[in-house]
Amino acid sequence: MNKSVLAIVLAATTAAVAQTSTAPQQSAPAQQTPAQPQAGQPPAQPQSGATQGGAAPQKKEIKDPAEYNAYMGAIGQQDPAAKISGLEAFLTQYPNSVMKEDALELLMGTYQQAGNGAKMIETAQKVLQANPNNLRALALLTYTKRLGARTPQDITDAGQYGEKGLQALNAAPKPDGMSDADFQKLKTQTSVIFNGAVGMAAYQAKDQAKAQQYLRAAVDADPADVNNIYPLALSYLTAGPTEKDVDGLFFIARAANLIQDPKGKADVTKFGHSKYVKYHGSEDGWNELLAKAASTTLPESGFTITQYVPPTPAQQAADLIKTKKVEEMSFAEWELVLSEGTPEDADKVWSSLKGKPLQMVAQVITTSPTKLTLAGSQDDIDKNTADIDLTMAAALTAKLMPKEGAELQFEGTPVSYTAKPFLMTMEKGALIVKAAPATHKPPVRKKPAQ
Repeated sequence: MNKSVLAIVLAATTAAVAQTSTAPQQSAPAQQTPAQPQAGQPPAQPQSGATQGGAAPQKKEIKDPAEYNAYMGAIGQQDPAAKISGLEAFLTQYPNSVMKEDALELLMGTYQQAGNGAKMIETAQKVLQANPNNLRALALLTYTKRLGARTPQDITDAGQYGEKGLQALNAAPKPDGMSDADFQKLKTQTSVIFNGAVGMAAYQAKDQAKAQQYLRAAVDADPADVNNIYPLALSYLTAGPTEKDVDGLFFIARAANLIQDPKGKADVTKFGHSKYVKYHGSEDGWNELLAKAASTTLPESGFTITQYVPPTPAQQAADLIKTKKVEEMSFAEWELVLSEGTPEDADKVWSSLKGKPLQMVAQVITTSPTKLTLAGSQDDIDKNTADIDLTMAAALTAKLMPKEGAELQFEGTPVSYTAKPFLMTMEKGALIVKAAPATHKPPVRKKPAQ
């Protein structure tokens, strides 16, 4: 989330506390924030003066006129430095005041106004000592831990604060003097902070399901916050092929629009483009998606992107037979048809090869005077796995014996093959010593896409 939202959350502290400080002649009433139940514990019974449902929380009252005057004098200061001084003095003189939490919360917001981040965080910790469920203090610590993260532990800590914040948010009573609209706004703003931190911690821990749940909640509440949109997109796109890939592509396009830094925008756009092409099979529609995400905050109902489904190896083999003559195919293409094609297509290729001398180039895997094993396809060269078993017409001398791993030109006659794992057996092998153009050079083909 951006800093302006946090400033609004903290600035609301000043207004809320100031409203609760309006007092009758000898008291300073403010909302009594009831202790929040711990996870798994039953709700506390309402205190005297409160009704079921928290409609009328118990009030706090300063009964000592001197304490009341000190409190009112401190919160009435307009200059941040004077207000800080007054509140610090009040808290020192009245450390057990019923208004301690209110004074600390106001002091926290005033330190933020004064630009003193260290004292703001220190005061937030004190607020939580007074009330572990204070929303603004939890929001501040969650936000600052995530924003200033330097280590993975910082992100983990932010996530833990966020978990506590969400628990407190569910049971938080509306502060006395705050309108329903302002209270809802406060809850929405703090929920963005809490959900974003929990989601980011889960993303760091590679718990993508949890990351998506909490980051999406943050994005739904604030669809312009790129600090949550970008990791949400990454979570969708790195969790493996799922139905969420389409949402991931939308949000990566959305992030590319929102990022202001030129290099960051270019990097995210390039990354999103590559993911889009991989999913869709081409870049058609990518620019339209970028334009859509610039003006649309969330994926619309029914939003979809057609997924490219690559042809199976059998389909690739069938296409080869239809578009290419057998004598024009590479060794790897022969291998594809013989190992993945229909019996009819395999017979067509094998009838053109069997018993006919072929000149080829391959990589030596193992050697002996009478037999060589070779790799003729790039896939098997990369794996150092033989796909040709060549029996020599005459035993090789030590001088002619090739080295393992060397490239070799040879002639051989196919006599049989095994489809899987593929191995072509050749006989009447002979080395081509002089540099003569081979009829079949090592093909460049990776394994067909499954």
